[in-house]
Amino acid sequence: MTTVTRTPDAAPAAARRDRDDRRALTFKQKLSRFDVKASPYFYVAPFFVLFALVGLFPLVYTFVVSLNNWNLLTGPGEWVGFANYLTELKDPFFWNSLFNTVSIFLLSAIPQLVGAVFIAAMLDQNIRAKTFWRMSVLLPYVVTPVAVTLIFSSAFDEKYGLINNILQAVGLDPVMWKTEVFPSHLAIATMVNWRWTGYNALILLAAMQAVPRDIHESAALDGAGQFRRFFSITLPSIRPTMIFVIITATIGGLQIFTEPKLFNPSSAVPGGPQRQYQTTVLYLWDMAFNRQNFGKASAIAWMLFLIIVAFGVLNFLISRRIASTEARVHRKRTARRLARSRAATATGTALGDAAASDDDGASGEGALALATASEEKNV
Repeated sequence: MTTVTRTPDAAPAAARRDRDDRRALTFKQKLSRFDVKASPYFYVAPFFVLFALVGLFPLVYTFVVSLNNWNLLTGPGEWVGFANYLTELKDPFFWNSLFNTVSIFLLSAIPQLVGAVFIAAMLDQNIRAKTFWRMSVLLPYVVTPVAVTLIFSSAFDEKYGLINNILQAVGLDPVMWKTEVFPSHLAIATMVNWRWTGYNALILLAAMQAVPRDIHESAALDGAGQFRRFFSITLPSIRPTMIFVIITATIGGLQIFTEPKLFNPSSAVPGGPQRQYQTTVLYLWDMAFNRQNFGKASAIAWMLFLIIVAFGVLNFLISRRIASTEARVHRKRTARRLARSRAATATGTALGDAAASDDDGASGEGALALATASEEKNV
């Protein structure tokens, strides 16, 4: 008779031991285990709750409003679907505001970023009173935007403004800063640049401070000049920060409102008498609170949101393309240097072998001559 013994499975036994261990835990130990598992979610929950309340919900609600004929006083009206979007796409005022926004954005963002990089590079040097200069470039950002706009509006006044008085003093004609299109865009871009250049410069300066100094010292020992080190070491090292600054400048530039709103307070039409500097956000505000059409204003807000997302994606793709191009150039340059090094090594080896063979040939000839002389002597 054969007896078969069966061993119990390990998994049920482990499960029973785990249940027994949990039953043996005290309430304080259970609370500590729950705290370890659940605390991270509780810590990050306030951000998501606030984002859902003040970010996500208004965004979704604005989209719902854009699908209705919504009045400021009477509230929701009839459902119109995407008619508000189609109407705004055919409205010349919308395209005029979009052109003004992009024009002011380009006139402000490009000089602003170039100036911020230059200022950050200067502050990164070993100069006297570095803390004073770093705090000084931040002062325009601290000043209230309304005060900045009113001061610049007075300075760019067409009759009694400081800028036109200086131009007339040097024999130039006054500029119609608040009447013509390009001068008004240039004046508003000047306000934006004055306020935000120092802020972006400090962000870039922080990134430059994080670049290891050993790399600069090694490049300097190899003979690289200051400009060479800046363009070959500093700028590639702060590329992520540059992308961040470009994206934030794009978002802020496309949402500009305060500067064009207060640039000409005497104008009855927001954005100038001929709407020559009416931006998209200012046009949205006029549609909502002057014309009291919340449906169209919400449609404009959503179209502006999509445009900003498109600009952000475009900036990201361009930055990644530049980074990949630089990486390919670096790999090709490294491959060429490696090929030259290998060729030099092979040439040196060939020359050494040739010299060794010449030495061997000369030794053989000398031995043959010596043997011949000895034979002649014996004869």
